[in-house]
Amino acid sequence: MNTVITEQIASEKDSLFPNLENLFCDINIHEYQNAMHKAQQSVIAFLEETHQPFSGVSPKELRKQFEYIDLNAPPISYDELFDEVNDLYTQHAVAFHHPKYVAHLNCPVVIPAVVAEAMISSINSSLDTWDQSAGGTLMEQKLIEWTCREIGFDQSSDGIFTSGGSQSNLMGMLLARDHFSIKFLNHNIKKDGLPKEAHRFRIFVSEAAHFSIQKSASMLGLGEQAVIKIKTDRSFRMNSVLLEDAVRKEIEAGNIPIAVVATAGTTDFGNIDPLINISGIAKKYNLWFHVDAAYGCALLLTEKHRHLINGIEEADSVTVDYHKAFFQPVSSSGFLVKDKNYFRLITHYADYLNPKDHDEDEIPNQVNKSIQTTRRFDALKLWFTLRIIGKKGLGSYIDRIIMTAREAVEALENDPHFELLNSSDISALVFRYSADPFKTFDLNRINTFIKSQLYKQGHALTAGTKVNGQFYLKFTILNPLTTIEDITSILNTIKKYGNEYIKVN
Repeated sequence: MNTVITEQIASEKDSLFPNLENLFCDINIHEYQNAMHKAQQSVIAFLEETHQPFSGVSPKELRKQFEYIDLNAPPISYDELFDEVNDLYTQHAVAFHHPKYVAHLNCPVVIPAVVAEAMISSINSSLDTWDQSAGGTLMEQKLIEWTCREIGFDQSSDGIFTSGGSQSNLMGMLLARDHFSIKFLNHNIKKDGLPKEAHRFRIFVSEAAHFSIQKSASMLGLGEQAVIKIKTDRSFRMNSVLLEDAVRKEIEAGNIPIAVVATAGTTDFGNIDPLINISGIAKKYNLWFHVDAAYGCALLLTEKHRHLINGIEEADSVTVDYHKAFFQPVSSSGFLVKDKNYFRLITHYADYLNPKDHDEDEIPNQVNKSIQTTRRFDALKLWFTLRIIGKKGLGSYIDRIIMTAREAVEALENDPHFELLNSSDISALVFRYSADPFKTFDLNRINTFIKSQLYKQGHALTAGTKVNGQFYLKFTILNPLTTIEDITSILNTIKKYGNEYIKVN
């Protein structure tokens, strides 16, 4: 911008247009630098002052502080704001980067992705159409192409970045439903709504599969009754023999199998369904084959363990969560399909956004493949990550995580205070503190008490789950900084709380 004009605007803006100094634009570069510096200092303080995964604050305690916040009050300074945010949020934020955070599927994030996040938010591209994103569209497409090749798809494949695994699974079930209806019933759901046979559609999943499949069936008008859960084997992987039996049973009952979902990395156990066997059954019965690899897509990064997801290349669609396995900030996920033509099932054209003649002119509009319209340029985070760290560098993180999980298995098996329920293909372990076998104690109550104490004290965080009605603790190891020494320390803390419970009961 012309210097004279810039100075004129700067001198007049306060009197003509108050608060313009807060707009992100070229006349406010100094304000941007100042604010970003303060944000950076706040994050650095979070890293320097966080010595355990959680502060231990209770919802009741923290909620009291919000009673005094008046969002209609006069504006405050950045210094006052960051002090307020520290009191209400930062000092109590759960620290996923801490090596003793082993609770949920939350990973520490890599610095290149954090740097990209600042650019994404500031420039604020929208990835729905070319005229709102330009090079961002091509960068996203390049990353989708790369992911498809890593899966083993050929050049006819395609995909889109999504908000998370649940959205990707919803898209998988949406395409499965609509593809089946057109191919086998000659019925176009996009135009004509659900066919009369829809109440008989059936989707097959492992009993250990993610709940989003049931939720998707409900949202798609099929009802939760459409989801048939298949029992797992002793390793908590889908039993493919029982799968085929279930498919046959539904056909005999007059129902219509349309899809099977295999999980590559179950949330609780980190195990992988037999993808090759399930793929064969899907082909035999003309079922859409979707692989939920939100967790297990990490194995795409490592040569040492890549074989564990052999068969994923046979899928019709795949869910990946970069913000679980590729160390990306939320959100950063993807939905991939073997055949890009499947996306026509959800493509809608609007003259003001993505007119059909754009296809003829080869103008790439990502909204043609998405159930979202406005979308952040989350792909830039993965671009920064791959260019700075590389696939091999990320893969080394995954190898280390898997190694630590296997060391944790050995520690649990060798300690009589614990009962380990599973080994893991990746890094999720389900176990519980086990009291003196010669005395009668309610193990559900003891382990529930242990989990609550961990959160009250905040020195280490584990998750909890139920298996066959029994409560268990769970390690989800997704931090390459977590060592077997950290795991041993957490186990000692668990034993301490378990022993305390026994003494007072």
